Amino acid sequence: DDAALQRLDALLARRIAGVPLAHLTGRQHFFGLELMAGPEALIPRVETQQLAEEAVALARGSGATLAIDACTGSGNLALALAHHLPGLTVHGADLSDDAVALARRNAAMLGLEGRVRFSQGDLLAPFDAPAFRGRVDLVTCNPPYISSGKVAAMAPEISQHEPRLAFDGGTLGVSILTRLMHEAPRLLRAGGWLAFEVGAGQGAAMARRLRNDGAWD
Repeated sequence: DDAALQRLDALLARRIAGVPLAHLTGRQHFFGLELMAGPEALIPRVETQQLAEEAVALARGSGATLAIDACTGSGNLALALAHHLPGLTVHGADLSDDAVALARRNAAMLGLEGRVRFSQGDLLAPFDAPAFRGRVDLVTCNPPYISSGKVAAMAPEISQHEPRLAFDGGTLGVSILTRLMHEAPRLLRAGGWLAFEVGAGQGAAMARRLRNDGAWD
């Protein structure tokens, strides 16, 4: 009918203007889950599902019971871990209040709010407490890793519609990654795992940095 056609035309106009499809539908699929999506956080992407798959395998293989997801955004990684591993308790954190609110809505929608708790805070700061120090089995993170100078060259669909806080990783793009590697050992138990996503071309340098750090094996 006319009303439906007008609504479709309006959606098409917004899509042509560069608004991401996930923002128009309000939904995004990730690793078997349907999540709410919006401008509050980075839209979960298929590349990050590789990190989720590896993290689930690591947690399952090590009998993990406690995990932390830093830079949690919409909560996609934290919620995927809890969904696929019923015995796992997960804590997520993000610097953005808006992202944390979205993550909490996703946890409630999936019925996982009892096992996944979200906090607002800078990287791992919300977990610098006796309940976590040396007790965590797995730390995951999909951090901002795009160098600030490259943001302007990104597709407008990303740079103009998704939160810059979620992808701008500073001058070289690795400032958050470097902090993560430095701060995570304080929380992880001996034999615990750190799993994170890096940008194209950053992997070799990050692996080298980890090999040269006595805190990591």
